[in-house]
Amino acid sequence: MDVFVATSTVADGSMFNSDDPGDQKVVENRRVFLAAHDITLEQSTRMRITFDSDDFCRYAEVTDTNKSDGMYGTLEIPYDALVVTEPNHALFLPAADCICATFYDPVHHVLGLAHLGRHSLEQQGGMKFVEYLKIHYDSDPKEMKVWLGPAPGKDVYPIWALDNKGMKEVTFEQLHTAGILDDNIIDNPAETDKDQNYFSYSEFLKGQREIDGDHAMVAIMRK
Repeated sequence: MDVFVATSTVADGSMFNSDDPGDQKVVENRRVFLAAHDITLEQSTRMRITFDSDDFCRYAEVTDTNKSDGMYGTLEIPYDALVVTEPNHALFLPAADCICATFYDPVHHVLGLAHLGRHSLEQQGGMKFVEYLKIHYDSDPKEMKVWLGPAPGKDVYPIWALDNKGMKEVTFEQLHTAGILDDNIIDNPAETDKDQNYFSYSEFLKGQREIDGDHAMVAIMRK
């Protein structure tokens, strides 16, 4: 089994519109981005993120019945990470500053895509998702591979509740504590507040970006 992971850029267009989840321009952006990697909307499941809960470590497995969920419009149930156990089912996560993280267990062929934002990290989300995979799929952290998307720099986006550490700094700490080996972490070191190839909602709010939007991470297992 092979795993493919990719992150879109500003050049690919925005991958989410919070004001209009069914925005046809966004749907077309997704279609073109995925097609470039031989993935279709119909074989993908989008993760929905909300901030109207006290729990930011909500996880679930999706199956073939969930293919295309959220790719054309709204989603009913929010989760902070999704898991698939069958090949050719893509997981899709839009983000504008928070970290998109793909987890892969090559022994049991389990693929997960997690949203590691400030709220999740404050609740030890990096560790909790690894624990979830251990409990539910017998995954060994030392065997897992992890891909991390870009994040804002520590100087502009410190996590006050965690000693003002940066998002990536906290993520690496939690992954290491969970047993993930450093050699198995593939990191995109780009800082969204500085790298114009990625969207940044925080910089948009400051008036530092003319365009608001989300890039996205997609992950899929292939035989």
